[in-house]
Amino acid sequence: MRYGQKWLEIFCALLLAGMILVPFLQVLSRDLLGTSIPGSGELTRFLLICLVFSSYPLVIASGENIQMAELRDSLPVMPRRWLNRLIMVASIIICLFVAYSAATTVQTNFNRATPVLKIPYWIFFGTTVLGLLGAALVHLVQGTSTTDNKSDSGV
Repeated sequence: MRYGQKWLEIFCALLLAGMILVPFLQVLSRDLLGTSIPGSGELTRFLLICLVFSSYPLVIASGENIQMAELRDSLPVMPRRWLNRLIMVASIIICLFVAYSAATTVQTNFNRATPVLKIPYWIFFGTTVLGLLGAALVHLVQGTSTTDNKSDSGV
């Protein structure tokens, strides 16, 4: 799993670099050449969407997702254990449901594309599907491998 995580980190870093580079080139082009780059706004939005959903499993794996750890940790051991299990199951179900919804959207809009750059919609929604399936897997691994019952598997 570490090998896949490293490749995902590299992919997300490249998406972030592209997301920074495209608007930078747009500003330079507009200021220096007096013309804008057609589709740069669309490409930036595309990169942002891909970055958000591609990096979601990394956020969960690092424990940086939003959670109410103070409240959970203040509970006695047995209720905390049950709450952790409930959070893990709910997180997996929610990720799988949204991934299914995005996959359905991919099937419905498979032949459609963005207006300017003609980027297929399945690429947008494909990163959503893969990111949420990866997130469900990370939730499952974290929820089943924690021994101190202080998993970071909250949504």
